[in-house]
Amino acid sequence: MDYSPIITTTENFVRKHLAGEGTGHDWWHVERVRNTARHIQQIEGGTLSIIDLALLLHDVGDRKVIGKDDDDYTIAEDFLRTQNLDEDTIQLIMEIIKNMSYSQSLNTNEKPVSIEFQIVQDADRLDALGAIGIARAFAFGGSRGRPLYNPEQAAATHQSRDEYIKSEGSTLHHFDEKLFLLKNLLNTRAAKAIAADRDVYMHDFYQRFLDEWEGKK
Repeated sequence: MDYSPIITTTENFVRKHLAGEGTGHDWWHVERVRNTARHIQQIEGGTLSIIDLALLLHDVGDRKVIGKDDDDYTIAEDFLRTQNLDEDTIQLIMEIIKNMSYSQSLNTNEKPVSIEFQIVQDADRLDALGAIGIARAFAFGGSRGRPLYNPEQAAATHQSRDEYIKSEGSTLHHFDEKLFLLKNLLNTRAAKAIAADRDVYMHDFYQRFLDEWEGKK
C-alpha cells in the first residue's frame, strides 16, 4: 500500500491542529521527533509508515495541547478512520499513541513491545533532552506560570500518573522529577547513544544554573 497520500493528509491535519501551540508540543516538535525516529529506524528496523503516522498524531489529543485534564485519543483515532486504513493498522498506531507518554508509563510496568512503539517512544523522549529539551522545559513552565526555580521547594518523586500530572513544581525541579530519568528509560541502543551526550549537556546546564542563582558565576 502506498501511504504517501495518507502521510501528506496527516501532515496537513496536524499542522492545522497544532497551529499556535506554545507549550513545546508544536509542529516543529513533531518534525524533530519524526526526523529522529527515521534515523533510529534506519538502525533498528520497523515499519516506517506506522512510525510516521504515530509520531505525526501523537500530540493532537495531548491534554497539554487541548487544555483539558486528560488526553483525548478520539481526535487521532477519528482522523485515522477517515483514511481508509484497515482496523489492525489503526489499532497498532493507537496502541503506540496511548502508551508512549512518560506519565502513562508511571501507571504500569508493561508496555507494547513492537519495535515501532520503542522507536516512537524513544524519539519523543529524546526531544525532552539536550538543548532543545531545556528550551522546551522552560517554554512549558512559562505557559503554566511556573517559576524558573524555587529553592524553598524540593523535587518530588512521582509514584503514579495522577501525582505527576498534578505536580506544580518549578521548571528546574522538572529536571530531577523527569528529565534526568529519561536516559535510563530508553528502549533502543541507537536512542541511548544519542541520549548520552544530551544528558551530560543538561547536567552541565543544571549546575551552571544553580551556580549563577547563588552568584558563583
